[in-house]
Amino acid sequence: EMAEKYGIDHRLIPAIAMQETNLCEKARPESYNCWGFGVYAGNYKHFDSYPEAIEVVTKALATKYKDKGLVTPEEIMTMYTPSSNGSWANSVNHFMDQL
Repeated sequence: EMAEKYGIDHRLIPAIAMQETNLCEKARPESYNCWGFGVYAGNYKHFDSYPEAIEVVTKALATKYKDKGLVTPEEIMTMYTPSSNGSWANSVNHFMDQL
């Protein structure tokens, strides 16, 4: 629903969650942050619920990435996880292909 609302590939949100936290299994308890979103330099973003997290992450991917022409995992990776050697995008693509 959020992917449709913000015009992004509906597979992207669960694929990033698979890459970042094994679909929430490795997320901090009660953080509702399955996407590694806002996690950097010792910071860890918490949400109040999964619906809130899904909307915030999806909206950010649409407005801060897609609107700048970053739509593929390879392009998104340059901002989302710039230190990756390409493995992040490879994994996200793998999970998107499975979906």
